[in-house]
Amino acid sequence: MADLFHRVSIRKFKDEAVSNEDIGYILEAAMAAPSAKNQQPWEFYVVENREVLKQLGESSPFSAPAGKAPVAIVTAYREECDLPEFAQIDMSIMMENLWLAADEIGLGGVWLGVAPREERMKDVEKIVGIPAGQRAFGIFALGYPDEERTQQDRFDQSRIHYVK
Repeated sequence: MADLFHRVSIRKFKDEAVSNEDIGYILEAAMAAPSAKNQQPWEFYVVENREVLKQLGESSPFSAPAGKAPVAIVTAYREECDLPEFAQIDMSIMMENLWLAADEIGLGGVWLGVAPREERMKDVEKIVGIPAGQRAFGIFALGYPDEERTQQDRFDQSRIHYVK
């Protein structure tokens, strides 16, 4: 099982390709996520094209790691699903699965937010060619880490409240 206390945001990557096998494993883990009414609203766009990665890296003030990664997984959700009001929640759960799976196999990555910012969603949809009926949700820049980071201890007992 992936170590929840190891996962960190990696924004610098080695110039080394990620295998199709590793990408497949990460996507399988992503699709194992639970979703409201099992609607599984997700779609995945695996981007390895350097020009498209560069454009994704310029799509927001925070998306630069995508332009320097060997691969990015752009996630989108279908607007036509059983409970569309829960699609972005479902997508968030899926993104965490994706991230943990990447970490588990020695890859690093960072989730670059797209949704719910409408202008970013439209920009990413245009860059990647996401069809009508789907909405861009996030970019996961992915590769072999070229930096060492440790996870912060975020446990805060004062945020736990017992209702008896």
